Amino acid sequence: MNLKIYMAQTAVASVISLVAAHTVASGQGVMPASAEKVSSITVTEHASASGDLAVLVAAVTMGEKEEVHAAINAQLQAFLEDDLGRAFTFASSSIRAMFGTAQNFGQMVQRSYPMVWRPAGVTFFAHKETSQGRTQDVQIFDAAGTAHYLRYYVTQTPSGWKISGVQLLDIADISV
Repeated sequence: MNLKIYMAQTAVASVISLVAAHTVASGQGVMPASAEKVSSITVTEHASASGDLAVLVAAVTMGEKEEVHAAINAQLQAFLEDDLGRAFTFASSSIRAMFGTAQNFGQMVQRSYPMVWRPAGVTFFAHKETSQGRTQDVQIFDAAGTAHYLRYYVTQTPSGWKISGVQLLDIADISV
């Protein structure tokens, strides 16, 4: 496959994922305001682009950080909808191998990360490269309104960003 075509398809898929996550999550309070801002800025700034190029330009300008946010949001939305199969698709291959099935994975999340299972709100903080790989710090509110701080470890794959681990943090460990 031609590299330009592959990059264009990947970029378009990222935009579709972001738009889908935003459309579904916006009523749930899960999508961060920054992702909405990126979408509106992209459309406004590139309104002169025509046809398919407008979508490609939007995807390219979205950026790595927004793609990671979209992947995390999409998984959170899948948990809210009890769609374990879809939630499992956002897990890295090593996580999928560890749990074997979407049901096993869902049981672990429900038991060990109830704030991820039923998030009431999400705020994204630092997105950075560390010695342990790419990370995304997140504040998640549970149904009772308690804030929890997590660090998502993510890895880029040909099919998009995948979550390779989640660590509970103390507020002192969070990077803003």
